[in-house]
Order: sequence, then structure tokens, then C-alpha cells
Amino acid sequence: MRLVVARCEVTYTGRLSAYLPEAVRLLVFKADGSVLVHADSGGYKPLNWMTPPTVIEDGDGVIVVRKRAGRSEDRLEIRIGELLAEVEHELGEDSGLEKDGVERHLQEALAEQPDALEDGLRLVRREWPTEIGPVDLMCRDADDGWVAVEIKRVATIEAVEQLSRYLEVLRRDPTLEACRGVLAAASVKPQARTLCEARGLGCAEVDLGLLRGAREPELTLFEA
Repeated sequence: MRLVVARCEVTYTGRLSAYLPEAVRLLVFKADGSVLVHADSGGYKPLNWMTPPTVIEDGDGVIVVRKRAGRSEDRLEIRIGELLAEVEHELGEDSGLEKDGVERHLQEALAEQPDALEDGLRLVRREWPTEIGPVDLMCRDADDGWVAVEIKRVATIEAVEQLSRYLEVLRRDPTLEACRGVLAAASVKPQARTLCEARGLGCAEVDLGLLRGAREPELTLFEA
């Protein structure tokens, strides 16, 4: 991983255009090809970023990051006005984030009963590998279409972004270009549900107790 602190301006062109005027920022270049541009405010989310695979061209005072996006190309151009610090570390292999109990148990239960999410859904594989991490469940639907399922204890906007990144990578494979995405969680935040709807992703709240048969579904009485 390479970390650069520099006074720089950043221009993004591709499916849309964006410009960051000159300021001091943290630039993160990961071994997998990810590039992130951070400010010292705004929380954890970068101001701009590129996901792998990328091509990085480091010239005299200019760093250009390129990525193919279908028939077009995304391009992030970073012009260095003043280099303040630079460090590089080899982080090695990472074991990944270990799921908490609820999340792990949800994945196990849904792997056994994928049709709890959708009639006719059947499991193909747990922890389907991709370049950016494993998809929790890869399934086929009643029409034999591919469905990627990401499972969380609490589904937030970041969970939607994660599922979107998985789908972007999966759909590069011609056999998976029509793959759908479903976000499953014990609890779904309203903002996450709204973003799922906007991106055409499925979203489901799952009760682990019901999946395990530990309790019966609540009965609702209707007036005649």
C-alpha cells in the first residue's frame, strides 16, 4: 500500500465529470489497484475513488488512473502541486473481516433455505470468490438466472455499495452479465432500502428465529 499526502487537484472524467480544486489530501494506492482520495473531513468515505482493475501512470507531477468501463474509459487525473509525505508498506495477505455471530448464522440459515428470500431460489455456492472479496451466496432463481446475495446483520448504505461493487465485478463475466443482487439482513436501514430500490437491487429483512423454526410467524387478524 502506498500513502501520499500532497497538495493536489483531482479531475475525474468518465460516465460523469467531477473536479476537486487544489487542497491538501491523502491519496491511497492499494495493491489490488484501488485508488482513494481522502480529505481530513467527511468521515470514512473518500471524495473520489477508482475500483480495480486499474492502470496507474505515475508521471512528473501527474498521476493518471485509468479503468475500462464497457466501451468507454474512466480516468482520474491527480496533479501534484506539493508533495508533503509519501510512504509505502507491504501489508501481506489479509484474513478478511470475520462475521459476527448473527451475520454468520444468517448466512448459514439462508444457505440451507435460500427460498426464504425468493420462491425457487437455490444455492450454488457460499463465499463465491471475486477479485474484491467473496460474495456471501451465489444462487440461481426459478428461471435459472444468477443471483448474488450479500448478508448483513444491519444493512446500511455501505452494504448496498458493497453489493454494487460485487455486481460490477461479476458482470464482467459474460455468463454473469445479467446477475441480480439481493441484500438480506436482520434489519434494513430506510436509506439502504431506498438506495436498493434506486439501483434495482432486491432487499429483504430476515428473521433468524423464523428460519431456525424457533418460533412461529406472528398471526395478523383481519376484520371481515
